[in-house]
Amino acid sequence: MLSVTKAVLAATGMMLAALPALVAAAPARGDRVPLIERAKLFGNPEKTGGKLSPDGRWISYIAPRDGVLNVWVAPAADPAAARPLTAEKQRPIRQIFWAPDSSQILFVNDKGGDENFRLYGVPVSGGDARDYTPFDKVRVMPIGQSAIIKDRILIGLNNRDPRWHDVHSLDLKTGKLTLVMQNDGYGRFLADEQLNLRLASRPRADGGEDWFRVTNGAVEQTPFVSYGLDDAANTYPLGFTSDGATLYWVDSRDGDTSAIKAQDAAGKMTLIAQDPRVDLEEGLFNPKTGVIEAYRQEYLKGEYVPVGDAVTADLAFLKAQNKGEFTVTSRTDADDKWLVAFDAVSAPASTWVYDRKAKALKQLYVSRPALVGAPLVPMHPAVIKSRDGLDLVSYLSLPREADANGDGKADRPVPMVLFVHGGPWGRDVYGYNSYHQWMANRGYAVLSVNFRASTGFGKKFLTAGNMEWGRKMHDDLLDAVDWAVAQGVTTRDKVAIMGGSYGGYATLAGLAFTPDTFACGVDIVGPSNLNTLLGSIPAYWEAGKQQMYRRMGNPTTPEGQAILKERSPLFAADRIKKPLLIGQGASDPRVNVRESDQIVDAMKAKNIPVTYVVFPDEGHGFARPVNNIAFNAVTENFLAPCLGGRAEPIGDALAASTADVREGAGNVQGLSVPPATR
Repeated sequence: MLSVTKAVLAATGMMLAALPALVAAAPARGDRVPLIERAKLFGNPEKTGGKLSPDGRWISYIAPRDGVLNVWVAPAADPAAARPLTAEKQRPIRQIFWAPDSSQILFVNDKGGDENFRLYGVPVSGGDARDYTPFDKVRVMPIGQSAIIKDRILIGLNNRDPRWHDVHSLDLKTGKLTLVMQNDGYGRFLADEQLNLRLASRPRADGGEDWFRVTNGAVEQTPFVSYGLDDAANTYPLGFTSDGATLYWVDSRDGDTSAIKAQDAAGKMTLIAQDPRVDLEEGLFNPKTGVIEAYRQEYLKGEYVPVGDAVTADLAFLKAQNKGEFTVTSRTDADDKWLVAFDAVSAPASTWVYDRKAKALKQLYVSRPALVGAPLVPMHPAVIKSRDGLDLVSYLSLPREADANGDGKADRPVPMVLFVHGGPWGRDVYGYNSYHQWMANRGYAVLSVNFRASTGFGKKFLTAGNMEWGRKMHDDLLDAVDWAVAQGVTTRDKVAIMGGSYGGYATLAGLAFTPDTFACGVDIVGPSNLNTLLGSIPAYWEAGKQQMYRRMGNPTTPEGQAILKERSPLFAADRIKKPLLIGQGASDPRVNVRESDQIVDAMKAKNIPVTYVVFPDEGHGFARPVNNIAFNAVTENFLAPCLGGRAEPIGDALAASTADVREGAGNVQGLSVPPATR
C-alpha cells in the first residue's frame, strides 16, 4: 500500500553543462561513456499512455503541452493530426481512459499530491474538461465500465463516509449521479457487463476477506467465498464474461501461487492456468465476449501465454518482431486493431498499432526519442538465495565500463546502489528503468531485490515478511549486498542504499540498524516511525487496515506498539553515522511529512548531519517534472563524493522547482549556492 507509482519516476531535467570537479572523480574508463543528461532520462516523455478508442476511430495519449502532461487525441487514420484536449498548467495528467461510446476521454487528477482524485471528461470534439465529481476531500474509485452500455459507468464516492465508497451510476452525457448502493463496510465491488453490481467484499477481523453476492443492490448475508490473511493478497475476482455466466478469479486457496480459474453459475471452479514459480494476476480478455484468451506470467521476465487458439498467432507474430517484451495496452471493440508497447530495456519504449488481419505493425511513437542511440545498458535477472533459503528474484544493471560485453558478469568491481522498491507489497520487474539507467551511466552498479513480502511470488514468500519490517526483510537486502560483493560486482565499502516509500524506510533502517553496512543513503518519502505512520493513514484505507496491522504490528495494542517502535528507525537515529539525504512531499497522504520531520529533528538534536528537501506541492513522490529533476540533481551530487561516481552539476535545476532545502544544504556540492544566484 505504501508504493511510489511509475508516474513518480517521470520528471524533467537540465541540459548537460560543463562538468567540473565531480567528473574528475569518475573512474577513468567511465569518462569515455557519454554522460546522459538528466532531462533525457527524467524529463517529460514525448508521448505516453496511448489508448485506442473502443470504436477504433481515435488514438489518445498523454503528452506535454507548455511543459505539463496533458491529454491529446488524433484520428487513428492520421496520427500526425494530433491535438491537445486539455490545458493543465500545474499538475500533470497521468491516468486516462476512454468513455465507452468513444465520444470523450476520461481522466483523474488530484491537487498537489493529496490523492483526492476527481474524475474529469473531455470531449473528442473539443471544449472544456468537465468535473464529474466536484467534491472536496473526496476520492473517486472506478467500479464498472461496459462495452455494451455506452452512456454511463459506475464509480464509488466517499463523500458521505470517508472510509467507504458508495456506489453511483454516472450518466456521462448529463453528469447526473444516481446512488446504486450505500456502502456501510464493503471494500471492493464487481459489476457485470450490464453494469449490475454482482459482488461485494467485506474485510474480516483476521485480515482476510468475505465475498458476497449482490442482487438488485442488496447484499446477501452469507458469503459465497471466504479466505484468511494468507490468501488475502492473492485471491480476488477478475471479472465476468459478457453473458454474465462465467466469473474469472485469481485464486491461491488451493496452492502457494495464485492460479486463474473460471467459476460457473453453479459455483464450480475450473483451473485455467497456474505457475508454481509466480502468481498469475492478469490476462487478455476478448473485448466482445469477455472470454480469457491469454494470461501473463512474470517470473524473471514477462510473457503472454495463450489460452486456446484465439490470439496464439497474434502473440507469436508480436514476439517474432524481436523488439523486446511487449504489452497489449488496448483493443478496439471490433478487435481488429491493438495498441502494443514494446520494451527493449536498453532502448526507449515504443508503441505500435497492430493490424490483426494484415499481421502488420505501424509505429505510433517512441516515448523518449532523445534516448535513441544513448549509451543505455541491459538489465540482468538474477536469483539470489537468502540466508534461510528463499529465492530472491533480483535485477542487476552494470555500467558499461564494468561489463564490456554486456553479459551481466562484472569485469571489475564498481560502486553500487541498492535500489529498494516501495510497497513493500509490490515487486521489481524486468524492463527499462530510468533509475537503473541513470545510476549505471554515472558509474554505479544498480541492484533491485524482491525481498520477502514482495508480491507475485506466492503466498509463502509474501507471508514470510509478516512482522519482519526491519528484520528478515532487511536481512534479504543485506544478503543481496553479500551476493554482489561475492560476485565481484562491488566492494563492501562502496554500497549506497536508496528507495521510495517502503524503499525509503529500508534506507533509514539500513543506516540506523546496520550503520556500518552502507556508505550513504537516499530516502524518498519513507516512514521513520511506524506507530505514527499507521496512525495517520487515509480514512479510505479502512478496508485494508487489518491486513496492515497483521503484517506490520497492531498500533491499537501495547504489544503491537512495542514491535512498531522497535522497528522504527526514528528511535535508532542516534546510531546513524553515514551521509543521509531525505526528500519529502508536504502533502503526502500516505507517509505524512511528519515522518521525515521527526527523524531530521532527532538527527539535528544529536548533531548528526542530514540533508532534507521538502516540496510543498507534492505528495507521495514527485509528480511535477521540475520537482523530480531538482531532487535527482541533489541526489546525484550527494552520491558522487560518497561513492566516487560522476554527476551532472546541480546548476539551476532547483530554480524552477518548489524545493525547500530545510536542512544540510552545505552537505551537497552546488546546493549551498543562494537561490538568487543559483
